[in-house]
Amino acid sequence: MDRVTELTRLKAAILAGPDPGATERQHAKGKLTARERIALLLDKDSFQETEPLRRHRASGFGLQARRPHTDGVVTGWGTVYGRTVFVYAHDFRIFGGALGEAHAEKIHRIMDMAIATGAPLVSLNDGAGARIQEGVVALAGYGGIFRRNTRASGVIPQISVVLGPCAGGAAYSPALTDFVFMVRDTAQMFITGPEVVTAVTGAQVSQDELGGADVHASVSGVAHFVHDHEEACLEDVRFLLSMLPSNNHETAPTGLTDDSPERRCDGLVDLVPTDGARPYDMRAVIEEVSDDGQYLEVHEGWATNVVVALARLDGQVVGFVANQPQSSAGALDIHASEKAARFVQFCDAFNIPLVTLLDVPGFLPGLAQEHGGIVRHGAKLLYAYCNATVPRISVVLRKAYGGAYIVMDSRSVGADLSYAWPNNEIAVMGAEGAANVIFRRQIADSEDPGATRTDLVQQYRDELMHPYYAAERGLVDDVIHPADTRAVLIRSLQTLQTKHADLPARKHGNPPQ
Repeated sequence: MDRVTELTRLKAAILAGPDPGATERQHAKGKLTARERIALLLDKDSFQETEPLRRHRASGFGLQARRPHTDGVVTGWGTVYGRTVFVYAHDFRIFGGALGEAHAEKIHRIMDMAIATGAPLVSLNDGAGARIQEGVVALAGYGGIFRRNTRASGVIPQISVVLGPCAGGAAYSPALTDFVFMVRDTAQMFITGPEVVTAVTGAQVSQDELGGADVHASVSGVAHFVHDHEEACLEDVRFLLSMLPSNNHETAPTGLTDDSPERRCDGLVDLVPTDGARPYDMRAVIEEVSDDGQYLEVHEGWATNVVVALARLDGQVVGFVANQPQSSAGALDIHASEKAARFVQFCDAFNIPLVTLLDVPGFLPGLAQEHGGIVRHGAKLLYAYCNATVPRISVVLRKAYGGAYIVMDSRSVGADLSYAWPNNEIAVMGAEGAANVIFRRQIADSEDPGATRTDLVQQYRDELMHPYYAAERGLVDDVIHPADTRAVLIRSLQTLQTKHADLPARKHGNPPQ
C-alpha cells in the first residue's frame, strides 16, 4: 500500500471515530459527536483541522495499549458567516473526553493561534475532567488552558458551549470566558459531583439539581444562554458571533437593514405607564427601538430585575442595559449589579457602544442585601461604567432615584449624552419619602397630618421632581418625545463614532470584589 492510500484510509478512520458503538451510545444520550457539532457551528466545508494524528505518549494503567488518534479532542478553525473562528471540541467517545497531556497541548496550540490571529474562540465542552491515569500532567494541562483564557480575556471573544459533563477543574475554563451556553438534560457543570456532596453533607442531589443548565441559568448565573437542543444552541452561538467583533481592535460587523433610522416609535407613548408604580416589560422598549425589532438578551433567566442585550441601531451593534420594572420594580440588587457590570465590561472591551435605559427606584433594601455586600457589589457596576471608554448614552424613561440613578450611567459618571422622557422623575428619592424626611416635624405638628403631608409631597414634586429640573441644571442633554427615541439614539451614536478617550496609565485597576 502506498503512502497516499495509507493516509487516505487513516484520515477516513479518524473521521469515522473509534467505533460505531461509541457513536450510537453518544446519539442515544441525545448528544451529537464532536465533528457533528463543529459542522453545525461552522460554515459548510470551512473546517480546517489541526493535529488529527496526535496521540498520547502516556503509559501505565493500560494506556499504552490505547492510543487513539486526536486523543479525544478535535481542534481547528473555520468560518462563521465568512469570518474566521477557532474551535476545539471534546470527543466523549474517546476516553470520555477526559483531558490528558497531548489533549491539553492541542487545546493550548489552538488557543495560542486564536490569540495571535485575533479571532474568536469557541470551546465545545463534553468531557469527564482530568484523565486520572496521567496524574499531575493532566492538571498542569488545565492550568495552561486557564492561563490562556485569562490572557485572551478582552482581546478576543471567548464562548464556551457545555454539551455534556464539565466537572472539577474543567468547569473553571467556561467561567473565565465571556459567554456560556448550556443544553438542558445533557449538560452539567460543577466542581464536586453528587457523590462527593452526599459523602460530605449527607444531602442527596442529582447531577441536574446540582449543576444542570436551568440551575446555572437562573440560580448561579454561570450560564448566559440555555437551549433544549444542541442544534438550536449552536445556531444561537453563530448568531452571537455575528454580532461580535473578531478582536478588541475591531468593531462589530455592520448589519444591513431596511428599518429607517428616522422611524418613529409611536408605540412607546402608550407602552410605558405614566404612573411610576405600574410595571411594564422593558424588553418591549428595546424591541421597539432596535432594528427590525431584533435583539439578543443575555442572562435572561438570572437577575431578572435588569435586562442586558445586544441589538442593532441602523446596523450598528449596541449593548442595552435596562432596569426591568416587571421584576422587583427594577430596583438594583447584588445579582443585578454583577450582571450589568459584567456586560458593561464586555461591551467596553470589544468596542460596543452602550445604551442605558433607566427606570429605577433605587437599590433593593433589606438585611440580606446589606449583609450580602450590596455596597461592594453595587460598586462593581459603578466601576464598570466609570471605566468604560466606548460611546455611552443614557435615557431616563420614568423614574431615577438616589444612588441607583448615579450608578446607571448618569452624566456625572461619564455618560456622553443623557436624555429623558417628559414624565421623568430624577431625584434623591420618591416624593413621599423625601417629604417624610424633610417635613417630618411640620407634618407631625399640623392639625391634619394627612392633608399636610399630601400638600408637602406635591410641593416637593413641583419644585424638585418636575421633568425639566435636571435639564435646567445641565444634567440631562435634552427632554425628548418617546416616539423620537430611536432616531435620537442613532444620530447620537453616529456623532460619537469618532469618540476617543484614554484612561490614566496603569498596569490595571483594582475593581471591587
